[in-house]
Amino acid sequence: MPNIRARLLAVLVVLCGLCGFLTVAGPTAATAATAATIPDSLSFDGTALTVSGGRFVDGNGREVVLRGYNVSGETKLAENRGLPFASVADATKSAKALRALGGGNSVRFLLSWAYAEPARGQVDTAYLAAATDQMRAFLDAGIRVYPDFHQDLYSRWLFNAGSWYTGDGAPKWAVDLGGYPNESCGICLLWGQNITQNGAVKAAQHDFWHNDHGLQDSFLATAQQTMTYVKASLTAEEFAGVLGFDPYNEPYAGAYDSGQTSRTWERDLLWPFYVRFRARMDAAGWADKPALVEPNLFWNGNVSKEEGGLLDAGTLGSRYVFNTHFYDQKAISGILMWGNAADGQYVGDLGTVRDRASTAGTTAIVSEFGHPLNGNTAGKAPTVLKAMYQGLDSRVKGADWWTAPATSGPVLSGSQWQWDIYNGRHHELMNDNPDKVRTTGDAWNDEDLSAVRLDDGGAVALRQDARLLDRIYPSATSGTTVAFTYEDRSRDGSTTLTWNPVPSTLPNTRQLVGSGQYGLLVWRSNGGTAPTELHLPASFPTATTTVVSDLGTVYAPPAYTTTSKIAAAAEPGGTGSRRLLLGAQDSGVLHYALVTNGATAPSATLLAAARTELSAWAAQKTG
Repeated sequence: MPNIRARLLAVLVVLCGLCGFLTVAGPTAATAATAATIPDSLSFDGTALTVSGGRFVDGNGREVVLRGYNVSGETKLAENRGLPFASVADATKSAKALRALGGGNSVRFLLSWAYAEPARGQVDTAYLAAATDQMRAFLDAGIRVYPDFHQDLYSRWLFNAGSWYTGDGAPKWAVDLGGYPNESCGICLLWGQNITQNGAVKAAQHDFWHNDHGLQDSFLATAQQTMTYVKASLTAEEFAGVLGFDPYNEPYAGAYDSGQTSRTWERDLLWPFYVRFRARMDAAGWADKPALVEPNLFWNGNVSKEEGGLLDAGTLGSRYVFNTHFYDQKAISGILMWGNAADGQYVGDLGTVRDRASTAGTTAIVSEFGHPLNGNTAGKAPTVLKAMYQGLDSRVKGADWWTAPATSGPVLSGSQWQWDIYNGRHHELMNDNPDKVRTTGDAWNDEDLSAVRLDDGGAVALRQDARLLDRIYPSATSGTTVAFTYEDRSRDGSTTLTWNPVPSTLPNTRQLVGSGQYGLLVWRSNGGTAPTELHLPASFPTATTTVVSDLGTVYAPPAYTTTSKIAAAAEPGGTGSRRLLLGAQDSGVLHYALVTNGATAPSATLLAAARTELSAWAAQKTG
């Protein structure tokens, strides 16, 4: 949450011209036509994910890590009527760039209740069709999708034309039912303060969670019809790429009832809502996909903090995923953290996420994290984001990783906020006010967090260091991850940030890596036949990538075959992105693989020496 008290979220932009208010039937025969197999797919690609053993698992029994972005804050705006993109062509361009430039294999895809149900009881199938078509652009690029019904400050219709702030989420008719007071945040320096200080926002949130005026009933009915439509509109192959559904963004009580606490609110109101949503998923044909449920948004804040984390929900198991956000409120404040983030800054915070998911008997995803790229704290972004990715990769800081890798914990899935190709090029009438046209940044409450923009030639361009965003990560592990780290060597201005150098006790490995980037995965095999996969960033050209593993040593990995131990292949989707494939079909065996771009044609002697060092290190530290 990019503010002292809150978070940020998405934008909703829609592409439907004249929208018909129809009962959801199925798609037309043309809409449901079978799509071609995703380009560059291999035999083990394309299976649906489930939750098992506290991990995302694919149909080959591999442990899957999801990395990507939120698509898109544009959904929170009115300029494209609640859709992330102005056209399917823009969605396709964005999807290809997200894979090729941003290294993502998944997106959180924002949807709007306001545009899905603009009149009570009337679901707009034109909106659902446009949203599904844009979603399909990502699925066809080999990117997994999990939709999110997004809200911030409950609804834009709580705010008047002259307000300093705006919201998104609930439709106008839902606000009209409440008879809420005129909105006012008082002395609010950040938009998120409206969550706890704006009387209209607080009252509207309270009404929703108590199902006053049947608001929750209407929302759930619309959600079911949305999921029914999406499933019917996608082919079986496309639907396999849909991970699950995020029912509600950043839930908060609004105001607690007498005697109620944040914890009892989660137990008595939030969790029952998720149970009801889960039933709607089942009725819509999503029974095999998890609900990605968020706790009280302040449960893990480092300034605004309330007890929570779905502590009384029991064992979530395979039907739910523990879904949370993480922003450094202190860093965003500009007051409570003066300097930059440092090595290990967030390993404790994200370790808490791992622990909560483990206790709940499920896996976790950090569906929002990020830092503003404008304002007086923007200079912290390179270090804050590096520290956040470091915390997702491992619960051990860089200075300690080589001596204590076995305590790394599972690699966390996450979606950065955000991926908005229209950043700086919006034309949003804030609260429908023609005298308040917003064009800069994300065009929503003065936020600016998008990792991308369109350049003057219309191409997608990164706004952050590619070394930070396009990362090595274990996208599918045939077994169980024991330890993982990635030294991205990303930059803060002209300074290269190296928080996890190879120690001098491994001189040959250190020489091999040099000043380059490297990733190191240690895993224990489970007898699966599909290979382990690591995403290869664009900074790791196949021809100059070095791999040192117990499986062998390779400079310039060859093309993949079914007998390959170490090989390279394209990632699904035809985007030009690549992966490293590591074949080990044994069971219960400890394996490791170091991947680096730091060497130029290393000698066989150096490769062998590095392998000897790493084998001894792995046996001693992780065996």
